[in-house]
Amino acid sequence: MSSSKSSTTCVGIPFPIVKLNRWVLLVGISTAIIIQQPLITTLLFFIILSSVVFGKSGSLIFFIGSRIFAKQNKTAPSEDPRLMRFNNSIAAILLGSAQIAFLAGAPFTGWILSGFVAVAATIALSGFCFGCFLFYQFNLQRFKLFGSQQAKQESN
Repeated sequence: MSSSKSSTTCVGIPFPIVKLNRWVLLVGISTAIIIQQPLITTLLFFIILSSVVFGKSGSLIFFIGSRIFAKQNKTAPSEDPRLMRFNNSIAAILLGSAQIAFLAGAPFTGWILSGFVAVAATIALSGFCFGCFLFYQFNLQRFKLFGSQQAKQESN
């Protein structure tokens, strides 16, 4: 799911930026929960949503990480942008659902949904990416269901 090509020859997301994304989610959501401020999760939702919709070019975290980690990014292994977008999509769905819960007067539900994102970021920083596992399973099942037909259609 990742490669060891440098960022100058690979269109992937360098791992220092991937880690920064996870840290931003973890610290932001943890801070929001501690001070009970849902507006922080709203801000995170919009930051992640823009990266899902526009990719690297719309990602504030990618923009900042590209500058902060410029030297490390040149030699760092990278992650497939599709995987990063998939993971950010899950985070955006959960954070967006949390915003709906907050607006609907169900703050406990909002904090639980936000907490799922923080837990996933913590686990990913610890070495196991649950979103990556889901991405793999999704593509495996998609191939099992549509693999042979999809391959025939793509060759035509």
